[in-house]
Amino acid sequence: MAEKITTDMCVVGAGSGGLSVAAGAAQMGADTVLIERGRMGGDCLNYGCVPSKALLAAGHAAEAVRRAARFGVSAAPTVDFAAVHDHVQGVIADIAPHDSVERFAGLGVRVIQAEARFTGPGTVTAGVYEITARRFVIATGSSPMIPPVPGLDAVPYFTNETIFDNAARLGRLIIIGGGPIGVELAQALQHLGNAVTVLEMFSVLGRDDAELAEIVKQRLMRDGIALHEGITIASVAQDGDGIAVRIGADGEEAAIAGDHLLIAAGRAPNCAGLGLDAAGIAHTAAGIEVDARLRTTNKRVFAIGDAAVGYRFTHIAGYHAGIVIRNALFRLPARVDYRAVPWVTYTSPELAQVGLTEDEARRIHGDIRILRAPFADNDRARTERAVDGLVKVITTKNGVVVGAGMVGEHAGEVIHGWCLPIARRMKIKHMAGLILPYPTLGEVNKRAAGSYFTPTLFGERTKKIVRLLARLG
Repeated sequence: MAEKITTDMCVVGAGSGGLSVAAGAAQMGADTVLIERGRMGGDCLNYGCVPSKALLAAGHAAEAVRRAARFGVSAAPTVDFAAVHDHVQGVIADIAPHDSVERFAGLGVRVIQAEARFTGPGTVTAGVYEITARRFVIATGSSPMIPPVPGLDAVPYFTNETIFDNAARLGRLIIIGGGPIGVELAQALQHLGNAVTVLEMFSVLGRDDAELAEIVKQRLMRDGIALHEGITIASVAQDGDGIAVRIGADGEEAAIAGDHLLIAAGRAPNCAGLGLDAAGIAHTAAGIEVDARLRTTNKRVFAIGDAAVGYRFTHIAGYHAGIVIRNALFRLPARVDYRAVPWVTYTSPELAQVGLTEDEARRIHGDIRILRAPFADNDRARTERAVDGLVKVITTKNGVVVGAGMVGEHAGEVIHGWCLPIARRMKIKHMAGLILPYPTLGEVNKRAAGSYFTPTLFGERTKKIVRLLARLG
């Protein structure tokens, strides 16, 4: 017979969002149960953000050595793949205690390591336990989506859940998928001495601003990565000790040969096996349907992060956690606001975006202003020989900032300057009037903002006023 548990909050999934909810609820006095069938920390810690950025750091380091001659320093990198693997796993190990069962037990959370399944609107089973809760939170994340390519089920391939276990040179690597995951891993592994080909059915980085994405694509190709866009994948087959992928483009077929294959074709929410129908929770292939308060069709159950329909970023899962805490514990009608959602692709140069893209802004606001400032005009970028890229800011005709995107070194940090103005519907004059330290990359934001006033400030009307005042003494 199952052991019955009655609790205030039951969280299913110990990834970024689930851990934040569980920690917050327990520390605020709610009796909390956390259920996780796999590794604590979820995708972000074990297979996603943390290991991918650690691998990118190794790749960037190798490339920095190759390009050191531009500073008058000559060197050549030696890549030890086993050591790179140890570096990646070491970073995971450094962070793991923060997400561990022991830490959460210390916070007062009861952690159950088993697979959860709803058996009714207010009951979940997990292992030998049957949990009844006042509120439930589904934070089960997502998994790699495997495309229906003929022959794929008969060949070995990596996903982001297995690639970080590799400790050897990959040689010729074929990546299916040209989104952020695909291009980040492509550049990291190319910089570490592999030969990488990226296959993308649509456009590489197609969800980002096309003007900015093009700058990244040009760098990837200069790095030696082969990009194939707008193609179909006809089949995958074993080719001796390697892999052969047949692609189609413009009515013709070609074969791409490689030693290994990596699938990076997007993410699918982890909803299977949860018993959502038994709980009265509506869901589709895109995830669990939620309202603005992140409630499912069963109002006792919330869904957050990758499990819910919408954005799939770790920082969104963390944001969702705060919304749920306010709703579930304090009964405050907190609602999500996606007006200023940022995201970053951590290539070199980085590609960052917050708020609306140019196309979105035109659809919503019609008459807009586009402001640009190149990194080539930034003195700090010049000192570091990192002048590729630009800042692109979108305002309404009245100067309200609604979007910003940029390509450049450390763009993921520099984009921070636009998050508050967009979230608070501030005008461009507030950025233009800031005093910023010199020389910093962030000055590129102020330069872009200042360009909004250039036509007026240096126009003929201003010159007439200045001449008139000069005549008056």
